[in-house]
Amino acid sequence: MHLQGTYAPIVTPFNADESINYEVLKQLIDYLLAHNTAGLIPGGTTGEVYALTEAERLEIFQFVKDYAGGRTTLIAGTNSGATRDVIRYSQIAEQMGYAGVMVAVPPYSRPNQRELLAHYVAVAQSISIPIVLYNFPWRAGTEVGYEVLDGLTQYPHVIGIKEASGEMARVYEMRLRYGNRYQIICGSDDQALDYFLWGTQSWIGGGVSCAPRQHAAVLDAALAGDFATARARMEKLMPLIRNIESGGYTQKVKLGCELLGIPVGHTRRPLLPLLDEDRREFERVFAIAQTV
Repeated sequence: MHLQGTYAPIVTPFNADESINYEVLKQLIDYLLAHNTAGLIPGGTTGEVYALTEAERLEIFQFVKDYAGGRTTLIAGTNSGATRDVIRYSQIAEQMGYAGVMVAVPPYSRPNQRELLAHYVAVAQSISIPIVLYNFPWRAGTEVGYEVLDGLTQYPHVIGIKEASGEMARVYEMRLRYGNRYQIICGSDDQALDYFLWGTQSWIGGGVSCAPRQHAAVLDAALAGDFATARARMEKLMPLIRNIESGGYTQKVKLGCELLGIPVGHTRRPLLPLLDEDRREFERVFAIAQTV
């Protein structure tokens, strides 16, 4: 599977009582697909997977597959704290017909590199669909290091890595070490242009859920080799990206959806709604992004 384009780790819409609003999820999916989003990823951090029950998580997987399957590429976020649970979620996603899975470092346990490699090997041996690794050490506490990547080269369906470390040196090093063996996917939104200059063709960003057209416009220009246009577009999108990444990430992505007329509701507790001053500043930079 070759990934090209922008992919949305979709938010989970909630009603006022924190139940899942599937009608609004339909609305969000339709909007994303109408605005050049190449694929959807339910079960990610932006989707508040940590606040979902297992039944809700699997229900969302099935709903997204039933509603959007055949219209776009679907990748399931199957991360969990225990290897056996990641395997089970990944196998269920494969049985549902997902095109692939995205698997981050297990949270809280902070495995060392030997343990992390064994974790990923166990997952790779349990399914046959493509696997995208996810490196986000700031949140997970452990990096997907070169020892892990070296050990996974023998599994061709481990196709790439969403790189969200913020360290461009890793992108250079992975290109030097592995050539085209792994697809390097942009997961550090404020560094997207740097990724594209180094040959990255795909972008998985939470902000795609609330600004799909703008993210796609930046990447499309870069893929066409028009980096002057890509930069000009990125300059208008960057204030929004920086604001989202400054704190309250999921709340801000959800607010952006609200401003688009998609009433996804608030985040589940413990995350609270934004303060008024944070909301006003977000609305200001969101308006700038509309000029892309």
